[in-house]
Amino acid sequence: MSRRRPVLSVIGSGAPLGRRAELLCRELGERAIDAGFRVATGGLGGVMRAVSHGAHRAQRYREGDVVGVLPGAEGARANPYVDIAIPTGLGMARNVLVVSMADVVVAVAGSSGTLSEMAFAWQLGKPLIALAPAGGWAAELAGRRLDERRPDRVLRADSPEQAVRLALEATTGTRG
Repeated sequence: MSRRRPVLSVIGSGAPLGRRAELLCRELGERAIDAGFRVATGGLGGVMRAVSHGAHRAQRYREGDVVGVLPGAEGARANPYVDIAIPTGLGMARNVLVVSMADVVVAVAGSSGTLSEMAFAWQLGKPLIALAPAGGWAAELAGRRLDERRPDRVLRADSPEQAVRLALEATTGTRG
């Protein structure tokens, strides 16, 4: 019997990305799959599309590795790199689903939607990593506590490689 592969949810803006952020996201998706994770996102554009694209480039990629939890009711709205589209019809309320299905959450850049997802991840006790070089709320909250309900902090990653290493440590309890 095989063990369920852990889910790394990536949260971030759906807005078009600059070249640097695009490359960071693609590398994050690729490294996550090669490290043994499945990747979940909100399934649309921006960070979500770039991470999903990177996941497809991974050597260890398999059909079904990329899940998109969509705000609308139409699966056809998913970006072309989503393997499994989950249309929710919940609008922004789907943000809680994106983080609740995760074993670990990585925030990349982001605006108010990402901020809400970070808060949900914090409240649900999910390990939370911020890829700081991408800017946005990820950079703003990296290394900080969101409130007093948890003793830990949002883990700061300065590269996709470090983000995946921290995610592995958070899900396996080992330090690499």
